[in-house]
Amino acid sequence: MQKKNTRIVFLDSLTLGKNSLKERLEAINPHFSYIEYPMTALKETLERCKGAEIILTNKVVLDSGILAELKGTLKLVCITATGMNNVDLEAANKFGIVVKNVAGYSTQSVAQHTLMMALALSAKLPFYDKYCKSGEYAQNPLFTNLSYPLNLIQNKQWGIIGFGNIGQCVAKLASAFGAKVSYFSTSGKNANPSYPRKELEALLKESQIISIHAPLNPSTQNLINAGNLGLLQEGAILINVGRGGIVNEEELAQELKKREICAGFDVFIKEPMVQNHPLLDKEIADKLVLTPHNAWGYEESKEILIDGILKNIAEFVGA
Repeated sequence: MQKKNTRIVFLDSLTLGKNSLKERLEAINPHFSYIEYPMTALKETLERCKGAEIILTNKVVLDSGILAELKGTLKLVCITATGMNNVDLEAANKFGIVVKNVAGYSTQSVAQHTLMMALALSAKLPFYDKYCKSGEYAQNPLFTNLSYPLNLIQNKQWGIIGFGNIGQCVAKLASAFGAKVSYFSTSGKNANPSYPRKELEALLKESQIISIHAPLNPSTQNLINAGNLGLLQEGAILINVGRGGIVNEEELAQELKKREICAGFDVFIKEPMVQNHPLLDKEIADKLVLTPHNAWGYEESKEILIDGILKNIAEFVGA
């Protein structure tokens, strides 16, 4: 591929935070013509992509219709993430457009984020943080507050749903804190002799902490719902850093209202969350830790991702 004057367009650069790729792309080839847009609406996509030989996208959809309009000029789509569901891969192949992603960059950060949520919920951090910041602690004559029990991770049964690279990394961290780890393989293919493998029902019944690290597919859609949420032990913690849609959020909210269980979520069925999302109910706020799908985006993980994006471009243009 001719390197000179290659036009590159990044459709949603804000998904990488403040990290501009301009200087690092110029280091690969000073003749690159590069433009980045913080965000791109559906109606803006085609116009912004016209004339581009390389397109970078995280969440902006490139469907068959758009790719058909760009065929002949567009040579490479770089997905600035692992998931490739926002690009019509069949159409891309038909039109001779190469699609590349970056895998494995966020394993450590998602695992750490999982542990953070488990630690925060084990210590009832949402409640005690609010208690101090509200000024209530300053007005209390007692030096401490043990209204809600704090629990160690040590000796807890920690069940992992989805035992790929991230699930296995979480297993190591949880084990370091003294948890007793088991797992359920959503694909049925993972077999790790270091940890006991369980069926889903047994894992839900027997675990005090449950974390989800599975992809969203027909077998995991609505995997955790009203039909099995009742299996969770009193005081259990449920963490989803896998994909929105694996847990039925409305039914979880109802379960949180009924009894003392907690949940940590970084992913949601619709992102960003809708205004009246059931997990935003103030009645259950003290039982939740919610983050805006940023477990993947720790600085070190973003750097690995950016290196992967640049590598994909450099290899493609022959730099």
